[in-house]
Amino acid sequence: MKELTVISGKGGSGKTSLVASFAALGELVVLVDADVDAADLHLVTGPEIVKEIDFKGGYEAQIDLNKCTACGDCISYCQFDAIDNSFVVDKTSCEGCGVCAYFCPFDAVEFRQKTCGKWFISETKHGPMIHARLGIMEENSGMLVSVLRKEAREIAEREGRQLILTDGPPGIGCPVISAITGTDAVLIITEPTVSGFHDMKRVNELARSLTTPVMVCVNKSDINPALSNEIIHYAQKNQIKYVGSIPYDTDVISAMVAKQCLIDYSNGPAAEAVKEVWRNVVSFLSNIHAPIYYPKGRLKN
Repeated sequence: MKELTVISGKGGSGKTSLVASFAALGELVVLVDADVDAADLHLVTGPEIVKEIDFKGGYEAQIDLNKCTACGDCISYCQFDAIDNSFVVDKTSCEGCGVCAYFCPFDAVEFRQKTCGKWFISETKHGPMIHARLGIMEENSGMLVSVLRKEAREIAEREGRQLILTDGPPGIGCPVISAITGTDAVLIITEPTVSGFHDMKRVNELARSLTTPVMVCVNKSDINPALSNEIIHYAQKNQIKYVGSIPYDTDVISAMVAKQCLIDYSNGPAAEAVKEVWRNVVSFLSNIHAPIYYPKGRLKN
């Protein structure tokens, strides 16, 4: 079993479209949507939810006014100004540090773990999918990503599935670290723009700091061929495996509108390029561990 995480330095680079297409091309796959703050893989995979689980992460304070004597200790100790003069806790300001509960002399502060969102086990036509919905303004997205990956590994082991495909979050923050730590390889998808190139470098540095093998793919490569070539040259110079480029193709947008992955929707230039990228990704992963096999009839020889 192997894990591949697809990431990008910025949002909107094409991660989700690529992961959904890889799922159609792969065999015995488990899908993970680790972009829990703005999950959208479900929009093109049509999952049928099998199980729904509450995600609990972090704590929040609540003051029992029947026990409270209005001594004011909690207000003076709170560094986030989360408690007003009526001894009501502002949930948006509370950081869950627990100092109010620790110092309250009358045990009037309840400090409970809170429900931050939900995560789901679903079925798609291309295999099981683990995804989540984090609550508005909730934190602990990195912890939630770890929960999703753990469940995906358990399903893969139980069902004998050979590849976990993870749609990672954008950027270089905590959820990205959770999505790529311990994975077998990372595929960075970037665009030939100044910001895309810059952010690709940042996310590559993060992956390298975690000793994770890195590949790169250039999306919409023909909108700026000169910069695309510069990205490819940078990858080769910095020992990043270049696995291919995908041209701009309106079929990608049409597939999203139709709620389908590109491979199921189109045989156009972008779809054919994605198939070539997948071949190169499979080859790269196979050199790390045992080979991954194509499903019959999906790729041309």
